[in-house]
Amino acid sequence: MLGLKATMAIIDNSGGLIAECVNVLRNKSTQGLGRIGDEIVVVVQKARPINQSAPQQGPAANKVRRGDVRHAVIVRTKKETVRPDGRVVRFDDNACVLLNNKKEPLGTRINGVVAAELRQTGWGKIVSLAPKVI
Repeated sequence: MLGLKATMAIIDNSGGLIAECVNVLRNKSTQGLGRIGDEIVVVVQKARPINQSAPQQGPAANKVRRGDVRHAVIVRTKKETVRPDGRVVRFDDNACVLLNNKKEPLGTRINGVVAAELRQTGWGKIVSLAPKVI
C-alpha cells in the first residue's frame, strides 16, 4: 500500500523517471492508501532531459516534464500483497505507469515487471504491454 507523499519509479517510456503520489482516487475505505491497480494523481519529480538540438516526434518524444500533474496506475508496491490462493507477493520498489485523458497508458512500452493483480482490476492494456507479469 502506498500513502500520500510516496515516491515511485515511472516504468513507461513517457519521459518521466520519478513521481510523487499526491492523491489516491479509488478505495475511499483505505484512508488514502493505494494498492496495486489503484488510480492515483502524481507529480513528476524527475524527468528525462529534453534534447533541444533535435526535436523528436513520435513515440520516443518526452511527453512529460518535471512538475507535471498526471494520473497514474500503481503497478508494484513494496508492501506485500496477499493473493486469494495464499501466496504473498512483494516487490523491491514502488512503481507506476502514467495515463492519458482516456485512461490509457501514456507510453508505448513498459520497462520492468508488473503485478498480475492488474488484470482483475481492469488494466489489461498495461498487462499486455509489460514484458513480464508476476
